[in-house]
Amino acid sequence: MNKFTAFRHIFRALRHRNYRIFFWGQSASLIGTWMQQVALSWLVYRMTNSPFLLGVTMFTSQIPTFFFTPFAGVFADRHSRRNMLVVTQALSLVQASILAFLVLTHQIQVWHIMVLSFFLGTIFSFDIPIRQAFTVEMIEDREDLGNAIALNSSMLNAARLIGPSLAGILIASVGEGVCFLLNAVSFIPVILSLGAMRLSFPRLASPARHIFVELKEGLGYSFRFAPIKWILILLSMISLMGVPYQVLMPVFARDIFHGGPNTLGFLMGMSGLGALIGAVYLAARQSVIGLVRIIAWTAVLFGVTIVIFSFSRDFWFAMPVILVSGFGVMVNMAACNTILQTIVDEDKRGRVMALYTMAFMGTMPFGSLLAGILAARIGAPYTLLIGGVCCVGTAFIFMSKLPLIRKEIRPVYAKKGILPEVMRGIQAATGLEGLSRE
Repeated sequence: MNKFTAFRHIFRALRHRNYRIFFWGQSASLIGTWMQQVALSWLVYRMTNSPFLLGVTMFTSQIPTFFFTPFAGVFADRHSRRNMLVVTQALSLVQASILAFLVLTHQIQVWHIMVLSFFLGTIFSFDIPIRQAFTVEMIEDREDLGNAIALNSSMLNAARLIGPSLAGILIASVGEGVCFLLNAVSFIPVILSLGAMRLSFPRLASPARHIFVELKEGLGYSFRFAPIKWILILLSMISLMGVPYQVLMPVFARDIFHGGPNTLGFLMGMSGLGALIGAVYLAARQSVIGLVRIIAWTAVLFGVTIVIFSFSRDFWFAMPVILVSGFGVMVNMAACNTILQTIVDEDKRGRVMALYTMAFMGTMPFGSLLAGILAARIGAPYTLLIGGVCCVGTAFIFMSKLPLIRKEIRPVYAKKGILPEVMRGIQAATGLEGLSRE
């Protein structure tokens, strides 16, 4: 495979028109989202000097996910996912506009931030699982689904690389309010891209039932199937104990590395660069075979790097460590997403992706609150040390379940024609075996 062919392979999902226009629209929006996230955390810490209130702010923005996301999954299996995404993006625009107005007019107070964070968290609790389930509707060829998921992660982390760096520069030069204003504007391209789509994906008709009946059905399906169950458990622990390291980045940037908003932007940007590299690595893969093993070792990698980062006292030593950490956590979460999207029954896709969202976001508010409390008592470095050790321990438990996971996932792969030996059997039966070796 030459370099040009390899490049086209990495971006092969972009040949689908609907996905392509969504990709570029969402890219602009995500840069604004990351700018707002960094600006908001810096604003809270500047106003309060409190690691605890940093944790509380993240808690208020993330706790709605824990309560509302399961219902969003039911709606995603019932109604038009595109129409629901238009609504969530429009509401996000409104939230960012209000925040920008309050900051630019110097009326902002901490309680405003808490209320608006809760409002945005409620929007995201619907937006994220619906967007995850909507991916399959934009991809006509299911063989490109895994690549589309990896490109979604690339998009997210390219924005994670650019957004915090821009935020750091803008905060230092013109203040946080401009970051919020630009984020509001950034939602316009994704709304336009959703309106420009031509969808032909067949939706499965299902009888209307009580929402709690459908919710119970989705939970039972997920936790009776070992691959889904253990992936959700691993994700939950990583998000509870590991990912909240981001909440404490302002503490490391200012109090440990003795820097300012630029230092925070560089740290978040380096984590985003590592995650972007991880997403490109996944996009270059041609099959889901082997992803379960990758999920296990990247969980270990993430936990170990968090432990190492907790001992960092030098900014330049911390930068490559946080890069590897970003690589590990993004490959882990994107690989989990790909496996789930590959093996799930179509009529339960929305509910399973809602549980996925709960696993990696619904547990974050508790992790953020816990991180804030621990950091106030024992300091940010020891808080990260504890979180990293918990991630590594859970990763080893997941490894012990690999034989069971592979046993239960293999029939699904065989049914879908994913296993290599199954594909060779199909090629031999159709006379294509010789062609496949050329």
